[in-house]
Amino acid sequence: MSAAGTTPPNANGPLVPCPYLALPTLSFSVSQVATVCETLEESGDIERLARFLWSLPVAHPNIQELNQSEAVLRARAIVAFHSGHYRELYAILERHKFTKDSHGKLQAMWLEAHYQEAEKLRGRPLGPVDKYRVRKKFPLPRTIWDGEQKTHCFKERTRSLLREWYLQDPYPNPGKKRELAAATGLTPTQVGNWFKNRRQRDRAAAAKNRCVVKLIVFFPVFSLIRKDRLLRGLIIVRTKITLLLRFCQIVCQIPNG
Repeated sequence: MSAAGTTPPNANGPLVPCPYLALPTLSFSVSQVATVCETLEESGDIERLARFLWSLPVAHPNIQELNQSEAVLRARAIVAFHSGHYRELYAILERHKFTKDSHGKLQAMWLEAHYQEAEKLRGRPLGPVDKYRVRKKFPLPRTIWDGEQKTHCFKERTRSLLREWYLQDPYPNPGKKRELAAATGLTPTQVGNWFKNRRQRDRAAAAKNRCVVKLIVFFPVFSLIRKDRLLRGLIIVRTKITLLLRFCQIVCQIPNG
């Protein structure tokens, strides 16, 4: 383990640099190290950030102060997250108190890391209920949480902006995700997850519409039901809806001709 807290070079970790890729060992002050970490973090160049952390000397004259710098700790957490070293990420987040400005990004990494581990363990993508259970099992540590209940629903302004961008491009590249994250106050990971979930919902809605079309084609009598007849009684309405759903399930299983 280097002074920067990054994991030594490992063939299994694509973002962890080899020794010959490390930058020359230079004597930076704590404030200079923090500035470089923040600059590389904002640029999104995780590989360069990892190389910089690994290049820091073990015997830094202000090693204790360096190990308490929020910018450095946040950089270590980011590198650990993108390298898939989740145990190291959890240790950093649980052992150090972070300011509120860092909470959003660190909370997103904490949750996403636990989601990824759960998906690997179960061998399938997580649904909303699965993610809720993961959040209940691994609550946010108080070091990155001020105690307020966190809502997993975005504000209307944020949702509106996300929908606008989605209509323009349902598959944004990393650069666009960072740009949208800056505009909404979210993290690139949250933006990416929103777009992924929206695409899944749209595909499900399209499949449902195709099912209804099949139903009308195979059972045209249902398309002739008049609204005034449906108003005769709640029991009749419920019965017809139940039958409609059952036929829909059957028709959806019929392959296209």
